[in-house]
Amino acid sequence: MTAAPPPPSPDRPQSPYSPAYLRYALGLLCAVYIVNFVDRQVLSILLQSIKDDLGLTDLQLGLLSGTAFGLFYATLGIPIARLADRFSRKGVIAICLTIWSGMTALCGTASGFATLLLYRVGVGVGEAGGSPPAHSMISDYFPPEKRATALGIFSLGVPFGILVGFLAGGWLDQALGWRNAFILVGLPGLVLAAVVALTLREPVRGGSEGLAMGDGEAPTAFEVIRYLWSLRSFRHVSLGSALYAFVGYSSTNWMPSFLARSHDMEQGAIGTALALIIGLGGGAGIYLGGVLADRLGRTSETGVVKVPMWSVLLAFPPGFAVFLSPNLTVVLAAFVAPAFLGLMYQAPAFAVTQSLATPKMRATAAAVLLFVINIIGLALGPPVTGVISDLLEPRFGDDSLRYALLIVSAVLMWSALHFHLAARSLPADLATARAAAARESAGTAL
Repeated sequence: MTAAPPPPSPDRPQSPYSPAYLRYALGLLCAVYIVNFVDRQVLSILLQSIKDDLGLTDLQLGLLSGTAFGLFYATLGIPIARLADRFSRKGVIAICLTIWSGMTALCGTASGFATLLLYRVGVGVGEAGGSPPAHSMISDYFPPEKRATALGIFSLGVPFGILVGFLAGGWLDQALGWRNAFILVGLPGLVLAAVVALTLREPVRGGSEGLAMGDGEAPTAFEVIRYLWSLRSFRHVSLGSALYAFVGYSSTNWMPSFLARSHDMEQGAIGTALALIIGLGGGAGIYLGGVLADRLGRTSETGVVKVPMWSVLLAFPPGFAVFLSPNLTVVLAAFVAPAFLGLMYQAPAFAVTQSLATPKMRATAAAVLLFVINIIGLALGPPVTGVISDLLEPRFGDDSLRYALLIVSAVLMWSALHFHLAARSLPADLATARAAAARESAGTAL
């Protein structure tokens, strides 16, 4: 039987922030994450209109929605997070939010594939600095036993951002065209960046664990990567998360086009349906994943990764009804289950990574996790699905996307295996992490 994690230390100092401010700070960071996903995901609902207007192939659409964004988002996340581990985290967030929101608005001015690709790269560059500093700040606002729940609330930005992106993008596209849709969803982020810069307070690094961090240098990116990759549980959590993201990003990016091609839905109706299913269902799943991870983590350290393992396993079977049923009502009803279950991996995966990281490497650690997730999931998932669809089109016509998505969904089983393997080594790796944090606090090397 796995030993329970140690209880919170009675010597841990009280938080210098009031409960009201902690709720505000977490809510503000969640709002930034919502804008992050609105600006990232609005392209998905606009893909079919862009394809028709610019005459693009599914591979080109996959490059726009996946590779152009994901490659730069993933690779620049680590150096930007390194800045956040050394300097002001809220400053990094405010600057990056300004960049990605401005680039989203510029997408509406694109004259063709090349310029739209360039602007999507800009969105990826900006968004690379959004999540890692936020993960680090949340981990210093909230103690370990509340971390998964807090990160679960923060992660509500994913489904809520998708909700707003699909809903606003679908109806704006139908009423005003895809170009105006980009402009109108990009502008609010510029206002939010000013709110972050003026009202968010920088927490003390390590303060939530009662660790006094000296003024020494934060570990280099190479040292963080070497340390994290030496932990088997991190390797398996990151690969399990990335393989789920391979399926999740493919489904989210291509579902609007699938519903338009195979079920003749209009953009506004598609946006409304997916906004409700992914936004509300996925939101409930993300929040529940964080709460369950914290509760199970109080009795067993392995419970944190058992949550994503079972949720990913259960998310696979409904996919057959989603992609093979000819009945639209059945398709949408069946999609509720994977939308609810699939996103439950996020809060546990983020919380495990923050617990394995030392306080001075938390932003970089989050960026390393997101690098693995986005290189495999976002940079590869949508274009691979697009290639499969293009290859199947001569035989299946508009239904080629139906079978491409079904083939890709089988990767969920591989994802669940990695979460199962992570559970085996997690207790020993958490002990290693606690010792490393103590050495860092004392000013000695990792």
